[in-house]
Amino acid sequence: MTDTRYLVHGVFWHAADPSKETDDGGSPVLRLQSPEGEFRQVGLSPGQRLGFEVVQPGRWCLGHVTVQSAGSRSHVLCSSAATAVRGKQCERCFVLDESRLMHDFHRGGRVTPGLRDYLMQEHWLYVATFAGGATKVGTASGPRKWTRLAEQGAAVARYVARVRDGRVVRILEDLVTADVGLTQQVRSAAKAEALLQPLTEKEMDAVNARAATDVLSLLARTAVDGFETVEEQWTRPAHAEALYGSRPRHAYPHALDGGRHGFGIAAVSGANVLARLDGTDAEFVVNLSQLVARTVVLGSFSSEVPAVQEALF
Repeated sequence: MTDTRYLVHGVFWHAADPSKETDDGGSPVLRLQSPEGEFRQVGLSPGQRLGFEVVQPGRWCLGHVTVQSAGSRSHVLCSSAATAVRGKQCERCFVLDESRLMHDFHRGGRVTPGLRDYLMQEHWLYVATFAGGATKVGTASGPRKWTRLAEQGAAVARYVARVRDGRVVRILEDLVTADVGLTQQVRSAAKAEALLQPLTEKEMDAVNARAATDVLSLLARTAVDGFETVEEQWTRPAHAEALYGSRPRHAYPHALDGGRHGFGIAAVSGANVLARLDGTDAEFVVNLSQLVARTVVLGSFSSEVPAVQEALF
């Protein structure tokens, strides 16, 4: 057990071999920041255990990002260690964060030279479906082609276009939303809830295939240039497989804004963990995105098992 207080930055995925076009060997980690600004990564692979205590109420600023080039970016600590007022940032760090500027680049928005270099690299347009059938359109830069969807927690996904740069891919993304009606965001709470009773593999794939067909039909008639259509299936992480079976699972019964928590990890999809609590055979879906910007101490803690287990079944 350690007394070090860490600021939680969230769950991140790393491809086993980033040079591969597709990769199902990626591994998830919980990224933590020490008071000195050093980062620590806690593995979340199946078979590992996670124990922590949320030791400080509220959310705290995670700082901001500066982008030097397509392959280089820096994380800058919040100079005042302020409380978060915009989800995970204070007002000052939100304004200074260069990564937020990319969302308006295709509309003529201002970007820094480093961010421009990042945005002018090859990008991919994808259609992703989650456990309950919710489906979105999204984009990924070339180096993050696989990991972007792993961090999103997609159940099934297809790449539908290989795009010249980040400006064109966002124009296409907006066209898909306007014409096909696909959203560009699915809430983390909705992703977690859908994992309690996921659709079958056949149902999820059918939903995704229909949406991808609609998008490809739109792309075939658009006047936008700078891309080529593709029909390529994304490879889901092997670590997520147990979350898509028919075995019953339940919502984690404790809020992550305080208290002590500890459990074994059976599977991971995006930021959602299939957890096994001590003293019960029941499995629970824990949405670790609720920990982002909170302060924790790691330790050999155990989550309390619900008093009336029969109610779970």
